[in-house]
Amino acid sequence: MSIQREQVVRAALELLDDAGVEGLTMRKLAQKLNIQAPSLYWHFANKHALLEGMADALLESVARTVKPQAPWEEVLTTVANEMRHALGARRDGARVFAGTYIVTENVLRVSEAMMGALRAAGASHRTASWGSFSILYYVLGFAMEEQAIDPRWNPGTVDIAKGREQFAASSPIQFPNVLATLDATFDGNFEARFEFGLKCLIAGLKTVL
Repeated sequence: MSIQREQVVRAALELLDDAGVEGLTMRKLAQKLNIQAPSLYWHFANKHALLEGMADALLESVARTVKPQAPWEEVLTTVANEMRHALGARRDGARVFAGTYIVTENVLRVSEAMMGALRAAGASHRTASWGSFSILYYVLGFAMEEQAIDPRWNPGTVDIAKGREQFAASSPIQFPNVLATLDATFDGNFEARFEFGLKCLIAGLKTVL
């Protein structure tokens, strides 16, 4: 029985969790699926095309239950949180999605939810588009940083305690504000940090609607 595209993507995501985006190769994927390379290339011509298929799959659950009449702030907050968690559910998920610029039903659904909410609130076409992408860029950047120190994927690669010690050893005369905010800088409550940044973005959008 021939391999299906969905099976390839599912196996690729599993391999991503095991090896990361650098360790994901077409050869390893073919071995995991126990198929010959030609069967794999029938669905995806190269790794870039495979990453696009994986990026689409990452958004499968995002913006499925958004209420059309909900306040635009609620819609953007919901979609941003769902996207962050969807990307964070897979190792290097944000890195896989970043820069793909794919046009698929999943991606369009997410964009429609955010842009539609902003337009319904009176935003111009530019504000609806740029505002939505600003939220997307924030989610991607935050997720990448968060995943870089996630012990599920990168155990021991980032020593937070050592980093804090290095900051603390800096000159209090040359960098007084860095040292004064040290506790906040190394606060590990990523939920609160994400919410803070998102609220700042939404507050900024309110000024241009």
